[in-house]
Amino acid sequence: MPRFLLQSLLYSLILILAVSCKTYTLADVKPVENTAQTVENLYFSSGEDYVYKCQMDIYKNHVSGILIIKKLNEKTHRVAMTSDFGNKLIDFEISENDFKLNYVLPDLDKKIVINFLKNDFQQLLKKNYPVSESFENDHSRIYLSKVDNKAYYLFFNKNSNLLQQIIYTKNRKEKIDFTFEAKKHIFSDSLNLQHKDFKINIKLFQITETGEN
Repeated sequence: MPRFLLQSLLYSLILILAVSCKTYTLADVKPVENTAQTVENLYFSSGEDYVYKCQMDIYKNHVSGILIIKKLNEKTHRVAMTSDFGNKLIDFEISENDFKLNYVLPDLDKKIVINFLKNDFQQLLKKNYPVSESFENDHSRIYLSKVDNKAYYLFFNKNSNLLQQIIYTKNRKEKIDFTFEAKKHIFSDSLNLQHKDFKINIKLFQITETGEN
């Protein structure tokens, strides 16, 4: 990745927020009996490598590469990203409560970048969600999971029972919208990660699919 692109990316990340977060509320849903104590995001639960084409738009900067996610054990994943030319950009191990940086390209070795990636992937790879309330609309069963000042809204398609969306909020403000397209419970064919308080969008597209059912 050219050095000027990395520098431009860093400058974009430290801009003052252009848009303030709005309080998140569900619309056009009805409460239903809470029959599940927990729900799970199983999209990264296989022991095989998850390999994606990665596209990141950060303000006016576009960065692309290859992203690999591998489950190391029940709590920890390893995440590595290379440029389109095969140069390693970053390599880290992450769980819900821990983060270990194995390698980062010197131009990316900035606290704001590391914290940004740490937070995004901790939310993305979170597996278990205790259920506080349940709702539904015409298309989805929606589970609300509350953890301290954080809340997660998980949308499961009524017909396929596949997880389609997670809305992550903090202090009642919407932070990240994760939208999945999948044919299996353990593998998302594509992912769109949209920040609500930064002009940051990350898209992942399948390169290799896990063979497990």
